[in-house]
Amino acid sequence: MTIEVGIVIAVAGLLLSYLSYQLARTKEIKSDGQESAELKAELGYIRKGVDDIRIDLKANEKNIAHLTERVAKVEESAKSAHRRLDILEKGVE
Repeated sequence: MTIEVGIVIAVAGLLLSYLSYQLARTKEIKSDGQESAELKAELGYIRKGVDDIRIDLKANEKNIAHLTERVAKVEESAKSAHRRLDILEKGVE
């Protein structure tokens, strides 16, 4: 009788050990899946942020090109105005 009780206890211990292992493994898999999902979400946010930065950069480049053209026109106009002023100053003297 004591041998049978010992065998039953051993089998119960093995069964309990196996079930504990499976439970821990399932929790680990869930944890890994959750971490993977969080990582993918964060990468998505970073990708969207980079795309927004690229769009802003292109808009800024267009604005700079437009301002460069305007500055060139203003410089030409100022040069022309200085020439006229020089002519007027020579005429006054």
